[in-house]
Amino acid sequence: MKSLVENSKMDLVEVVQSYILKILDEAGPGMKVMLLDAETTPIVSLAFAQSALMRQEVYLFERLQPKPVYEDMRHLKCIVIARPEASIGMLCSELANPRYGSYYLNFTNLIPKSSVKQIAEADMQEVVRDIREIYTDYYPIGAHLFSVNIPKPLQPLGSRWVESSLLRSGQAIASVLLAYKMSPVIRYQEGSGPTNFLAQTVRQIIAREGGLFDAEASSDNTPVLLILDRREDPATPLLTQWTYQAMVHELIGMKNNRVSLAGVPGVAKDLQDIVLSSSQDEFYAANLYSNFGEIGQTIKILMEDFQNKAKSHQQIESIADMKNFIENYPQFKKMSGTVSKHVTLVSELSRIVSTRKLLTISEIEQELVAGGDHSTMLKQVTELVSNESTSLEDATRLVMLFMLRFESNSNSGVRSLINALRKRGGEAEARQVHNLQRFAGVNVRKGDLFKGEGGATSNITGKLFKGLKGVENVYTQHQPLLKLILEDLLRGRLRSNLFPTLGPQYDGKVTTVVVFVIGGVTYEEAYTVYQLNSTLKSQIVLGGTSILNSRAFLDQVEHAFPAQQGANTADL
Repeated sequence: MKSLVENSKMDLVEVVQSYILKILDEAGPGMKVMLLDAETTPIVSLAFAQSALMRQEVYLFERLQPKPVYEDMRHLKCIVIARPEASIGMLCSELANPRYGSYYLNFTNLIPKSSVKQIAEADMQEVVRDIREIYTDYYPIGAHLFSVNIPKPLQPLGSRWVESSLLRSGQAIASVLLAYKMSPVIRYQEGSGPTNFLAQTVRQIIAREGGLFDAEASSDNTPVLLILDRREDPATPLLTQWTYQAMVHELIGMKNNRVSLAGVPGVAKDLQDIVLSSSQDEFYAANLYSNFGEIGQTIKILMEDFQNKAKSHQQIESIADMKNFIENYPQFKKMSGTVSKHVTLVSELSRIVSTRKLLTISEIEQELVAGGDHSTMLKQVTELVSNESTSLEDATRLVMLFMLRFESNSNSGVRSLINALRKRGGEAEARQVHNLQRFAGVNVRKGDLFKGEGGATSNITGKLFKGLKGVENVYTQHQPLLKLILEDLLRGRLRSNLFPTLGPQYDGKVTTVVVFVIGGVTYEEAYTVYQLNSTLKSQIVLGGTSILNSRAFLDQVEHAFPAQQGANTADL
């Protein structure tokens, strides 16, 4: 069962699309139903709009059920896309009393031989026409970004895997590697038990199924799988974001590229649940990495263009005008929907930025992570935290960033900031600050994120912050640690004692990388990967156990140290 993906371009959405288009084509003409399980439903919807699949003669979408209700629809061909882990039993129930005329079974990962035998025994009416593996066992959030949608992959205390999460993460990585037929060099983060365990898990899968992984790497470019631990960079998920995609996730929330505006006052019913997909929305694809100021200008141009088209459609005076209107109406209607969606979204972002005074807060955040001195930072953070107009959520993020930056200082001032939170009724928030220190403080991390020359961070990446010369935008001074790690890897400078290799060593040129972050990744880091791919001509895809915003990250911290453990904030 070979990979269907032969192209060299690393585009995860395109991988899923090419697999599905191929299986629909090979099923032949005729009306089809698509039978999906709980996980493959969002995987398919991330790659295709429902209307696009209907153009491929898929007219019905059904969910695999443990006890399907029988309904004779033998005129339909059934395209099954399912994960082998959870779906074999349900599929056997379906085949024992088949509703459809023929079945084309597609599994998103490696199928055990025992499962194939189960299917054969259940298929007494011989309705199965094909069984194949399509390596799509991950959520394709974007061209170079994937997730496994596990918000809390580690057990409390944050150092040991939840067993099912380890297995699922290993399967997702294996699926990406199989899609591109890679047998990579595996590197992981020294001192992180979870990264070591995941590296071992993936290596075992490759060893067990070696014939399916293409081991013939180019002599001057061996692919690398790099497994990292979120705790090494706790600052990035806490920062206010200013690019379109990252802002939406941080300020409103996004799951599987869907955004809910149901709680926003004055939003039309048809805009309360919207999809933001770069493969289905040209405007979004062109602007997902634009900053907030650029988006405002682009929206204005889009509005003007739409208004001009609307005026021309109002002037129908001849048969030719009517013909032109009818021909262009679908495009006009689509443009109308695009304008409504993005104007509504940007208006809500603007309202939140104004209400929470995020421009002021973000400027201080950036100074904190990019080199502001202790006394100035303590004064400015104290003023904002003590100000009742600063939300408790934003005040807590500021204290956390201050703690991460200055926790090693004697007389750091963190305790006074904690007390300022308490005075505002933030007892739970005070405990969160302490828990973050336990989860990802300087004693947990291998390096110090905020030191440059001669600091501990130079042991990991050389230097994280290279000064502020030439920085035009005070809101984008921060560089994720991931950027420096990847730059060192691509240039052959990543130190083997800090990022050891599992298996044979390799010191040659690297341009193809699969990165996986245990604890989740951010859209800011996805933007970093996009920039590296563009400027260094590398092929990097980024994956994680989840896609983080600050709330999701702090939920992990809370999970690691539940309230009943009684954190003692006096230790700070």
